[in-house]
Amino acid sequence: MPNLKIASWNINSIRARVEIVEKFLVEEAPDILCLQETKVRDTEFPEGLFRRLGYNHLKICGQPMHHGVAIASKVPMRDDDRFDWQANGEARHVGVRLDCGVRLENVYVPAGGDIPDREVNPKFGQKLDFIERMTRWSEGLDQPTIILGDFNVAPLECDVWSHKQLINVVSHTPIEVAALTRLQDSNEWVDLGRHFHPAPKRLHTWWSYRSPDWTKNDRGRRLDHMWATKDVAAQAVAHKVHEPCRNWTRPSDHVPIVTEFAF
Repeated sequence: MPNLKIASWNINSIRARVEIVEKFLVEEAPDILCLQETKVRDTEFPEGLFRRLGYNHLKICGQPMHHGVAIASKVPMRDDDRFDWQANGEARHVGVRLDCGVRLENVYVPAGGDIPDREVNPKFGQKLDFIERMTRWSEGLDQPTIILGDFNVAPLECDVWSHKQLINVVSHTPIEVAALTRLQDSNEWVDLGRHFHPAPKRLHTWWSYRSPDWTKNDRGRRLDHMWATKDVAAQAVAHKVHEPCRNWTRPSDHVPIVTEFAF
């Protein structure tokens, strides 16, 4: 049986970037593509593109203009779950079970606003509470599982272009890193990005649109992650960040990550 390739990509509007999604699917041919920030109602999701390329299994959890996640797969998916870790109805999670017995959880963690103080900035508190609810779920998990998506936290010093300059910037603050560390420790999750590309190797997945030339100053952060329970991680054989996608026409500010598994 060939390896199973699972991709994750915050696409920042599926309808605005349908051309580069098609390009990625044709060139890289993952078996499963998990999308975040689709920004579209379920009824307006471009299913035709995916079905034309053989992605006939779709799980869509969308909202107009904001948020939204989806899973497009060439292989069957079952047991659709949608956890409200934001506790306000936002479409930020969809989970499935694959025929190999592995759970696949696609999540879009809130960005958290600009001020790292839950009293001044309620969005920051919502982000921390979201990760805490994920942690409570993770503590009770007893199935082989992959959790992936835009976690909106760069946990390690080498996961950002400058630890010193970003330590008080939302996505890299000590309180967020501590919250994500508790989540990882709650089920001994294996961070597949760092498993295959150990720290302190550069491994960015996001570059701001504010930079006129992202390649010149390379002010990136590793916000996108793929984790697995230890039994599943033992079957992972490769992990890749597709940086060239950041230079494609009308790119997302995130690039896809792909892990191969020998299921």
